[in-house]
Amino acid sequence: MPPVPIPTVHLLPELDEKLIHWLRHLTPADWDKHTRAGRWKVKDVAAHLLDGNIRTIALLRDGHRTAPARTIGTYHDLVGYLNELNADWVTAMQRVSPSLLVEWLAETGKVYTNLLAGLDPWQEAAYGVAWAGENSSANWFHVAREFTEKWHHQQQIREATGDDGALLDNRYFVPLMDTFLRALPFRYKEVSAEEGTVVRVEIEGIEKNWALQKSPDAWVLREAAGRTDAKVQLDKRAAWQLFTNGLSAEGARGQVRATGEERLIRVFLDTRSVMV
Repeated sequence: MPPVPIPTVHLLPELDEKLIHWLRHLTPADWDKHTRAGRWKVKDVAAHLLDGNIRTIALLRDGHRTAPARTIGTYHDLVGYLNELNADWVTAMQRVSPSLLVEWLAETGKVYTNLLAGLDPWQEAAYGVAWAGENSSANWFHVAREFTEKWHHQQQIREATGDDGALLDNRYFVPLMDTFLRALPFRYKEVSAEEGTVVRVEIEGIEKNWALQKSPDAWVLREAAGRTDAKVQLDKRAAWQLFTNGLSAEGARGQVRATGEERLIRVFLDTRSVMV
């Protein structure tokens, strides 16, 4: 049975509108504030969002691909390559003013969202969702991954500049977690367990719960019901920070309520739904 698609494309224009509105009200000091995105400041994260728009337009509208200057043989090769691309772009954008950056984000955002809205959800995407272990993905999953990128980078900006609650509405947060948790079957694939073993995930403020269940030949993500061998409960802030590498497994220990088999819990705390 094919996986149930996660509808997100209709949310992208909303996220874009919220982003532009928020950026236009930042002070000069706000643009220089540090974020949870490593060494990147607010302006760096905004520049990275612009890069995502431009790369997508170049690929989907113009058929333009940039061939890697190195051999990409492993997942770690891919991560290294992407990190170099991201760093090069952010460095170059230091010469661009915040107001020009917002102007370009507004212009390219409309083209970006229209291009993704025009994709056939079940056709093969230009790139697989590697953090979910897929070399090839359907467009709906590619778009959902794009949604998580747009969401979490905007959230990093908002957290650094005084508003980390606007995007926590379940309208955005449930599909966000539906997408993030698609990393779990891949991360657990080497974990041995008896058939039927269940890892249950509960997030505060969301009625929906998720269960990762061991089938005869794989781990399968579904809505929670029945048996529970390990349970992880966390609030929304801890959830998004953990899955986007903004919170370490050790740091999450103080924010997560976990019961059951420790080896199953540890894999959950080590799971990330970004390229790291």
